[in-house]
Amino acid sequence: MIYTKDLVHAFAPHRRNALVVSGRSGQYWLDISEGGADLPVGDPSMGGHAGFSFGLALAQPEKPVVVFDSEGDLLMNLSILTTIAEKAPRNYYYFLMDNECYATTGGQPVPNAKNVAYDLVARGCGINRTYFFDDLATYTAALPEILAKDGPVFVWNKIHPEIENRPPGQRAPWRKRSPAKVVADTRKFLGVTR
Repeated sequence: MIYTKDLVHAFAPHRRNALVVSGRSGQYWLDISEGGADLPVGDPSMGGHAGFSFGLALAQPEKPVVVFDSEGDLLMNLSILTTIAEKAPRNYYYFLMDNECYATTGGQPVPNAKNVAYDLVARGCGINRTYFFDDLATYTAALPEILAKDGPVFVWNKIHPEIENRPPGQRAPWRKRSPAKVVADTRKFLGVTR
C-alpha cells in the first residue's frame, strides 16, 4: 500500500502544466502547490471530483487535467467511467486512491473492498489505458510512461487508510483559500473572463 502523501509527492515532478484537482489528497497537494492550476475540492463535493475534473478536461483540451479521487467518491458516481470512455478526452488522467474504507467519515468499510478490481471496472466501461499499483516504487517508476500517453488514463492505487473520526466542525482546516478564491484564481489562470 502507498501513503497518500507519498503518492502525490511522487507525481509532483511529472506535473508539467497540468490542472490538478486534488480531491481527497488536497491537504497534501497544497504542501506542494497552491495556485491557479490547483483546485483543492474536497468535502463537501464527495462523488463530484471525477465529474468536475472530467468537465474541466473537456473545457480545456490543451491542458492535461489530473484528478486524485477516492474509491468512495467513485462508487457514488460510477457511471462517470462510461461517460469518460465515450468522450475520451486525451488530456484526462484519473488517479484512484483505494483505501478500502470511507476514511473521512470514520472508516466504515467499502462493501466487498478486497475483491473489487477497479482497473478492470474502468476497462470494462471502455477506458483502455488502465494501471494498478500497490507499492510506491513501482508507481513512481511508471509515472513517466503513464503521463506520456494520451488519455483517458485510469490509475488504481491501493493506499493506507487515514481515518478521520472527528466531526467536520472539529477538524483542523487544511484549505488555504476559500472556494470562491479557488474559482477566481483558476479563472484568472485560464484567462476566463465570463
